[in-house]
Amino acid sequence: MAAESQSLQTYLPVLVQVVLGLSIPAIVLIASHVFGQRAKGNYIKDKAYECGLPAEGKVHPRFAVKFYVTAMLFILFDIEVVFLVPWALVYREFLAAGIAITAATAVFLATLIIGLAYEVKRGALEWDR
Repeated sequence: MAAESQSLQTYLPVLVQVVLGLSIPAIVLIASHVFGQRAKGNYIKDKAYECGLPAEGKVHPRFAVKFYVTAMLFILFDIEVVFLVPWALVYREFLAAGIAITAATAVFLATLIIGLAYEVKRGALEWDR
């Protein structure tokens, strides 16, 4: 009986976390459904709200494609530059081990620069277009 009591005490924190992990999202979803913007029959909550002023124009305006292109290019080049961080951190260790990684990194950087030059040539970064 003592071993059973000890195992319950051991797993009690796990049980508390599981109960909290299931109940908190359920409470948030229920509260959002009851009090949220889409609550039925509430005219004030169904209207768009911006800084205390009534909305003017369409609620969801259309954005130009150039915003999306710029965002995608930023994400693309940002992720590629993130690949350089591990290389910079272990460069000395590779040199000490006699492993040449400079050529592979040069190819990677060349590809990155060629891609950036292509985008500049195509005018993807020009806002006037």
